[in-house]
Amino acid sequence: MSIIIAYIGRKGCVMASDKRRIAYFGDKDNREKLEEELYSGNIRNDEELYKEAAKLGIDLKISDDAKKIKSIGNAVMGEVSSKTTREVRRRRIYGTTNGYQIIELIGSELKNKETGSSGIIIFGNKIAKQMANSLIKQRWKSSISLKYTGDIFEEIIKEIAEKTPSVGKNIDVIIGKDSKLTKTTAQKYLDETETRDIKVLEKYRQKLAEDLEEQRESIEVANKIINKGTIGYISKIEGKMLNVKLTDKVNAYDTNLKKVAGSNEEVIMFLDKDTEGNEIKEADVSSYAKVNDKVVIKNENLCIDKNNIPLNCGIILCNE
Repeated sequence: MSIIIAYIGRKGCVMASDKRRIAYFGDKDNREKLEEELYSGNIRNDEELYKEAAKLGIDLKISDDAKKIKSIGNAVMGEVSSKTTREVRRRRIYGTTNGYQIIELIGSELKNKETGSSGIIIFGNKIAKQMANSLIKQRWKSSISLKYTGDIFEEIIKEIAEKTPSVGKNIDVIIGKDSKLTKTTAQKYLDETETRDIKVLEKYRQKLAEDLEEQRESIEVANKIINKGTIGYISKIEGKMLNVKLTDKVNAYDTNLKKVAGSNEEVIMFLDKDTEGNEIKEADVSSYAKVNDKVVIKNENLCIDKNNIPLNCGIILCNE
C-alpha cells in the first residue's frame, strides 16, 4: 500500500496518488519482516529497500505505473489493494461534490461501507499517512481552489516519496467534474456509481477466472502430448485421405486445444510423401498403406509403423 489523498467538499472533489506498486517474493515470515521495516519508516530509499530485501532473501518487483485513481462520471474513485495467494482485498473511496463513500471489498464482495459529506481522506501505510497528515496541516486551507488543492497534494506526495520507498515519485491528480449534487443526492449518486463499478469488477474477475481456467486446461493438454507409441489403426482409405481409429486412452485436440475425438473414435490423416520426401501419387497409395495398418509416433514423428511413411494431420494427439 502506498498513498492516496482525497479532498471532498461543497466545491467538489480532488484526488491524488502515487503510482508505485511493490510485489514481494520469498519466505512469508521474511516478507512480513521487510514490510514492517518499510512501513515503520526505517527504510528511507529504494537502495536501502533492495539491500534489506537481499539480506532477507526476498525478491522485489517495483513498478511506478499503477493507476490507483480514475474518473467515473461526476465521481472520482481511488483504490489500494493487497493480494495473497487466496484473495484480493481492496479499499476504495468514491468522491464527488458534497459526498464520499469508503468501501472494503474481498474479491468483488462488499464487506464494509462508510459515508460522509466532506473531509480529507488519506489511504496509505502508517509512515506515509503520518507524514501526509502533518504536511496537510501546514499547507492546506479550506479557502483555496480545487486546482491549488491538487497542486498541494502533488507536492506533499513528492516530499513523502523522498523519505520512504513505499511511495513513488510518479503522481496522478484528478479533479472531479463540477456538479450540483447536494449532501443527499451525492450519496444516491455514489450508491449508483459504486454498484455499477463493482459489477464491472465482477465481470473482470469472471473473465480472469475463465482465462486462467483455459490456461490450466491448455497446460494439462500440453503435458499429455504423445511423443512415442501407438496412436491407432487405419480403418478406411479414400485416395490419399486415411481414416484412423484411435486406440484406447488416446484423444485428439485441435490447434485451439479443444477435444475433437476420443478413444476408439476416428480422425482424418493424409499420406503425402514417402520417407525420401517424394510426393506419393494417389494411384500408388495402396503400396504404402492398407486398412488395419498401425499408426504410431516414432521420434516425435507421426507415421505408419511398418514402413515409417509420414502422415499429416491438423490435430494434436494426447494421452487421456
